Amino acid sequence: MVYTNKQCQFIKETIMKVIKVANQLEGAKLGLEILTEKIAAGAKTFGLATGSTPVEFYNQIINSDLDFTDKTSINLDEYVGLDGSDEQSYRYFMSQHLFNEKPFKENFLPNGKAKDLDAEVKAYDDIIATHPIDLQILGIGQNGHIGFNEPGTPFDVTTHVVDLTESTIKANSRYFENEDEVPRQAVSMGIASILKSKTLILMAWGEAKAEAIKGMIEGEVTESLPASVLQQHDDVIVIIDEAAASLLN
Repeated sequence: MVYTNKQCQFIKETIMKVIKVANQLEGAKLGLEILTEKIAAGAKTFGLATGSTPVEFYNQIINSDLDFTDKTSINLDEYVGLDGSDEQSYRYFMSQHLFNEKPFKENFLPNGKAKDLDAEVKAYDDIIATHPIDLQILGIGQNGHIGFNEPGTPFDVTTHVVDLTESTIKANSRYFENEDEVPRQAVSMGIASILKSKTLILMAWGEAKAEAIKGMIEGEVTESLPASVLQQHDDVIVIIDEAAASLLN
């Protein structure tokens, strides 16, 4: 794999490739390079994330000449109780930040308004099983969560209903009028589901993510920091800015 971005700096090369870039824009451009490479190699199904971390990456995709009309997307999660018409739902987020400009053949997100959440969980597992993910995009929470897999989540869990922690609720409250409006549950792709992806790209920006990044890369593999399990995947690319990398040895 060749990266043309001059500002990239490899700071660890084991199974997990860790790349430090100057800023979020440079990281997003690098993400686009990798995505383009994977599509050229035949990738058809992409796992997508929401939140502020991938927004510039999606901007780069929108401004590229990549065509997704024969591609499939599978999102990590959705809030329980919200549907695509709600501006705070992740389906709405994806439409605004990517799908409206770059249509896919099909887009899958959990149904946050499903009357039977147990059935929805099983149905989403079936979607992932029948559409193996070639490239999964991830962010990381300040507490080390990936998707909405909070600390303490078993590594062998697949899609499940999550009770969000107070720290996650507080972190996500910036998108709502107030903290009381943040849903307390979400349907999330599980850790075992994420690990089935052929390639994982995790992006992180800013000093607030530095402790979680240090634990993920240099710490022990532990359910108390869910992202640490990525050390056990055989194709992980971590793209971080200088602030997020600031605590690494």
